[in-house]
Amino acid sequence: MRWDALFNDLESQLVESDRLSLEAEIGERARAELVAIELSDRLRGVLGCTLGVHLLSGESVHGRLAHAGAEALVIDEDRFQVLIPYPAVARYVGMGRQARTEVSAVRRALGLAHSLRALARDRAELAISLCGSTGITRLEGVIDRVGKDYVDVAAVTPGEARRSRHVGDVSTVPFAALAAIRSRRQTGM
Repeated sequence: MRWDALFNDLESQLVESDRLSLEAEIGERARAELVAIELSDRLRGVLGCTLGVHLLSGESVHGRLAHAGAEALVIDEDRFQVLIPYPAVARYVGMGRQARTEVSAVRRALGLAHSLRALARDRAELAISLCGSTGITRLEGVIDRVGKDYVDVAAVTPGEARRSRHVGDVSTVPFAALAAIRSRRQTGM
């Protein structure tokens, strides 16, 4: 009987050792997978959910997460859509643990410049928040042109079409200074 007890004890120690090794391996693989998850993947995991976005400028945006792209996200507020470049964000509130990778290579390649060019094409009236060492600066107008890392914003009389007689001035803004770009939501969205 003593030998049976000894062998049973050794067998249970071996089973426990195997279980601990398996748990350690699972934990290591989970940590390795976590390292590969990008912020945009985490944001795509909560598309359609309410999110609080606190910007480095001190401004906050709260609403439904409508899009999470390669370089920026879009939040739907009551009357506005807000395009926010990722580098302008200090923190997010309301994100779960889910993640979803973007499978479309085309969508992965679309960056901030593509979104800004769509706003320029539509001649959308915008309220643009800039962040800098002096605090928040706001520009209102339409986008005239979009370069590789800058945007030209024409200050236009609100409600007026973008015509040279309605333009007050044109500001060239580096992408790095953009905090949030608000446009009116389309009806029916």
